[in-house]
Amino acid sequence: MEFHIAFTTSYLYAFLMGLASSLHCIGMCGSIIGTLTFSLSPDIRNNKARLLPFVFNYNAGRITSYTIAGALAGLASSVITLPIPGFDGHRILQLISALIMTGAGLYIAGWMPRFAYIEKIGMRFWKLIEPFGRKLIPIKTRRRAYLFGLVWGWLPCGLIYSAVALAATTGNPQQSALTMLFFGLGTLPAVMGVGIMTGILTRLSSMRRFKQAIGLFMIALALLAALPWLNPMALISTHAGLH
Repeated sequence: MEFHIAFTTSYLYAFLMGLASSLHCIGMCGSIIGTLTFSLSPDIRNNKARLLPFVFNYNAGRITSYTIAGALAGLASSVITLPIPGFDGHRILQLISALIMTGAGLYIAGWMPRFAYIEKIGMRFWKLIEPFGRKLIPIKTRRRAYLFGLVWGWLPCGLIYSAVALAATTGNPQQSALTMLFFGLGTLPAVMGVGIMTGILTRLSSMRRFKQAIGLFMIALALLAALPWLNPMALISTHAGLH
């Protein structure tokens, strides 16, 4: 059976990664949304109907940053793999992506806390742009909420880096950008739910077995990244091509 490179990265996988990393997102982005909410005037802060557009705009900015990061990763990977002929360059990226995703899964499960050290990769860039985010506080308009999210979307995060590694396997800026867009959409339900379902989400995030199940799920996605010919989408495509 011949495997086509177009299926090395699945948008579905990226979306599922976003869902799986939601507990971590609540911990990191939940406090940021708290800062955003607290900076709003009381009449907006105490009215969920008026608060929701601000929270949505923040998340739209955050996901925009993820999408830009995906495009840059795709551009970089296409340049890096140019000297490597044929499929080999993408194969190397697949294996690197799988290793990073495995580390993320072990981290979520609580079996590899040192994975957090990977977040130091983007710390220098973060120190350069973080002051711009602080200058936007207090948030007075939806536009400022979007810009606030655009800055804070670059907050160093190992799980985001694992998604970027997955996006890089496409070797194509457009597909990499879409991969990160779908990852961001996967994180949206949990982050938008902060303040609405806080109690339920907090209880889930504290359940050890639940976190271990999510971690194992991430590791399973890593296995599919390492062995892309097991991707159901690829199998369906190959089967359709035979007819």
